[in-house]
Amino acid sequence: MPPPGSVARGIAASLMLARGRAVGVQAFVPSMDEARASFRAAAICLPLFLLLRAFGPGAAAAVDPARALFADILAYVCSWAGFAVASLPMAEAMGRRALWPRFIAAWNWSNLVQYIVLAVLTLPAMLGLGGIVADLLGLVGLAYALWLQWFVARAALMVSGLRAIAFVLLDFGIAVFLSGLVIRMAALG
Repeated sequence: MPPPGSVARGIAASLMLARGRAVGVQAFVPSMDEARASFRAAAICLPLFLLLRAFGPGAAAAVDPARALFADILAYVCSWAGFAVASLPMAEAMGRRALWPRFIAAWNWSNLVQYIVLAVLTLPAMLGLGGIVADLLGLVGLAYALWLQWFVARAALMVSGLRAIAFVLLDFGIAVFLSGLVIRMAALG
């Protein structure tokens, strides 16, 4: 394996996790340096995020495209940082503070897999091919992303499935809040 904190290690470990192999979390050192280094995944995911936003539902609804782009990027940064900040007290409350840096590293790198899967599965919709197949592929992508988040939380923090759901709900809540904020910011004239 490449050294801790490296992009190659993060990708290799996230691919293991993406296949349901919990041993992937062992690739991440439970240190703050590892957690900080894992935010490189956000930079790697940004083009995929922008692609999904540009061609996803509601993309053409923005009154001011520059304002919409600014709002999207701001929400993107807030989502990555906000989840890390908000998840720490949850991990502490569950007695898993020592595992939190490993969890954040695994969570961040698994986002790369999620973005790739979502981009591939929403490609038909992006190409203008609507219908039930495109909708079904989008739902499959969303379901897989939620499963992967749950699996990473469970494996990295060594918590029950129910406790892992709390982290997925936290991320979902942050995403819903920020999506509403982006819509409001983009709609301002």
